[in-house]
Amino acid sequence: MAEFVDLETQDGVRMPWNVIPGTKQEALNVVVPVAAIYTPIKHFPSMPVLPYSPLRCRTCRSILNPFCIVDFAAKIWICPFCFQRNHFPPHYASISDDNLPAELFPQYTTVEYDSPSDPAPHVPPVFLFVVDTCVIEEEIGFLRSAISQAVELLPDNSLVGLITFGTFVHVHELGFGIVPKTYVFRGSKDVSKDQLLEQMSFFAKKPKPAVGVVAGARDGLSLESISRFLLPASECEFALNSVLDELQRDPWPVQGDQREARCTSTALSIAASLLGACVPGSAARIMAFIGGPATEGPAPIVSRQLSEPIRSHKDLDKDSVPHYHKCVKFYDGLSKQLVHQGHVLDLFACALDQVGIAELKTAVERTGGLVVLTESFGHPVFKDSLKRVFQSGDSDLGLASNGIFEINCSKDIKVQGIIGPCASLEKKSPLCSDAVIGQGGTSAWKMCGLDKSTSVCLFFDIVRKETPDATTQSTSNQFYFQFLTYYQNNSGQMRFRVTTLSRRWVAGPGSIQDLISGFDQEAAAIVMARQVSFKMETEAEFDPIRWLDKALINLCSRFGDFQKDTPSSFSLSPRLSIFPQFMFHLRRSQFVQVFNNSPDETAYFRMILNRENVTNSVVMVQPSLISYSFHSGPEPALLDVAAIAADRVLLLDSFFTVVIFHGSTIAQWRKAGYHNEPEHQAFAQLLRAPHDDSDLIMKDRFPVPRLVVCDQHGSQARFLLAKLNPSATYNTEASLPGGDIIFTDDVSFEVFLDHLQRLVVQ
Repeated sequence: MAEFVDLETQDGVRMPWNVIPGTKQEALNVVVPVAAIYTPIKHFPSMPVLPYSPLRCRTCRSILNPFCIVDFAAKIWICPFCFQRNHFPPHYASISDDNLPAELFPQYTTVEYDSPSDPAPHVPPVFLFVVDTCVIEEEIGFLRSAISQAVELLPDNSLVGLITFGTFVHVHELGFGIVPKTYVFRGSKDVSKDQLLEQMSFFAKKPKPAVGVVAGARDGLSLESISRFLLPASECEFALNSVLDELQRDPWPVQGDQREARCTSTALSIAASLLGACVPGSAARIMAFIGGPATEGPAPIVSRQLSEPIRSHKDLDKDSVPHYHKCVKFYDGLSKQLVHQGHVLDLFACALDQVGIAELKTAVERTGGLVVLTESFGHPVFKDSLKRVFQSGDSDLGLASNGIFEINCSKDIKVQGIIGPCASLEKKSPLCSDAVIGQGGTSAWKMCGLDKSTSVCLFFDIVRKETPDATTQSTSNQFYFQFLTYYQNNSGQMRFRVTTLSRRWVAGPGSIQDLISGFDQEAAAIVMARQVSFKMETEAEFDPIRWLDKALINLCSRFGDFQKDTPSSFSLSPRLSIFPQFMFHLRRSQFVQVFNNSPDETAYFRMILNRENVTNSVVMVQPSLISYSFHSGPEPALLDVAAIAADRVLLLDSFFTVVIFHGSTIAQWRKAGYHNEPEHQAFAQLLRAPHDDSDLIMKDRFPVPRLVVCDQHGSQARFLLAKLNPSATYNTEASLPGGDIIFTDDVSFEVFLDHLQRLVVQ
């Protein structure tokens, strides 16, 4: 596994198959798709930033890279993608074997260009806060302090706007400092962009242009009218804080048998239109703080009558939710509008009830927005995550905007699509495969918002039909890929990053060992996880467990060693041996098991899975467990109920939650206060160690995980028990003294493996 992690630290890429099956049939036979998980703007300390424009191939537009064949005498380079011969321009005249430009250095397969020739007009970042006021006073207090803190952390030049909503939508004119001034819109009515401009008197001093689209200061709007609603943070802090201080709960009365009238969709639509009119194409984010379900406007997720329950997975499966398709269609339209404008929608959903993340998912995901889900605006998960968004320094998110992601690859490979936070630019090209997965049918995607850990999963189709003869295989046995990312970094500069990869392909009868040698089981598990989540959302009547089991059986029968009909003879190469374990945990994970999760929670978990890198995603599928005891230092423990012991402390990291679990004896000693006595320093240290480690985990993660500190046999111990392999249940023999059992009918990993071996050898 280590060498694949090394490849990732060089290029930000993990592939399930690092030696690629060379023909269409072979690619189908290997079960796990040919794919790549790529982090476009991952931070590399040693990556060169080149202060000039890149050289492009004149046929396929790919960029000069270390895999090009260079003829120094004739000053010609041959493109590895289309074999076109290109001449070097005059300023490359001095190149030779010992005098190479950085982009031809073999170790610089990833470079970034900062070309001075096209300085973009510097538009400051824009933050438009959209705040729900249909929440109790206590929640309003939490929100007030969180947003005030966020505004203090904003860069001084960034522009800030504020919209509050409940029964009506209030757009606050922060630029009018004398008295608070707001424009009010009815929550039950959808407002078009033209009506919005008209009613907010954008053309009071300057007549509306007769033709063309109204878009920003360039096209028809005066800067003065824009600055009424979007002000630099340094200027509007006082006005904004005075509005926040006066912020009241939505004043409209609510009857006892009804929900509040909350017009989330109208507020988001107005926010999108306002940004589209004032600052199109700039790095703008709508930050929505929502405290309950939408009941008014064009996209309510539930009616106002409390007698109608909010939709569950069962209702969605039966297609018995009256508003669901209408909502999804509305937010689909909103996502297209935001992508066209280049703006991002971030969602902070803090409520005990569902707020509609399942419907909002497309708008957040296509624009690359951030999402945080917790039960209250006072919860540390929300407060710390919001701080992380604006934090600067080493552990900042590295937020970037206006990204365009393109791909080039060898002619025998086509792109099926991307599962991840991006939107198709519908750029048809010969690279597009007929089979589409995720955002497909294009070779370019828009990434309105991205950060240094945003990762996309690309799926490829091998189109070569026949097995080539031995001579061609030995001469040109490489497939090439080039990923191009054009983006605006957080200091406003436009950058262009190029990653070029080469991977060997194999075909024919002797290729199995080669394929196994390049198999990355972690990346493979995450590609399968993204694919199964996507299929569950898009295919009716899809059975995820059956699909995963079938894939695992086929993979093991293709790559395992066994004698027919003798299960005990089955063995897997060390390169594949952990894969069945990943599949076992994936089948039990919240991505596949929707029981006990609301549609909002499931959508939230999948959105995070689809944007995280392999290392973080593996922790979501198969959490890590560390054990602390007096006898040894911290050591990794098996994710099994047998890891629980009375004299141990366990630290479980499942990405969304971090659990510190005290064995029963340790808990008794802690309650007796032994750790406060000077002669029991070792015990105090044992209690402190997992807390120090959990702080390290939580410091670099977004969304910030929930910390659960619990004791054996306590109610919160369920956070740990739900993730452990149930090797000891109420059905089995007694567990070890001081250990634990799990009350479940789920099969344990041993039984699962036993069944797998029996099915594979048939």
